[in-house]
Amino acid sequence: QVQLVESGGDLVQAGGSLRLSCAVSGSIFSINVMGWYRQASGKQRELVAVFPSGGSTKYADSVKGRFTISRDNAKNTVYLQMNSLKPEDTAVYYCNVVLITMLHRREDCWGQGTQVTVSS
Repeated sequence: QVQLVESGGDLVQAGGSLRLSCAVSGSIFSINVMGWYRQASGKQRELVAVFPSGGSTKYADSVKGRFTISRDNAKNTVYLQMNSLKPEDTAVYYCNVVLITMLHRREDCWGQGTQVTVSS
């Protein structure tokens, strides 16, 4: 069984910074994709940033130059550094991981979500 534990969400003033973390644990053979999505109230979930399988990182246009995704493969952890936060960044942020388990099953896993609130 695979678990994703997110942390780092908080209330912050506009212009501030936050760092989200997502630690992946369990029966993991390999991790192919690690990324972050967000869902604001009343809106659809959207991609924020991702390490795709075999490709370079991708960012939503709205966060380019402000957010940075990184990963620590030894710790099976993905991070999202968010700078120059804006009120429109307010949302629940979800970690997403696509991996292969030790039973060689492909799984698409989601974290529980962490709330980021940016006040103006």
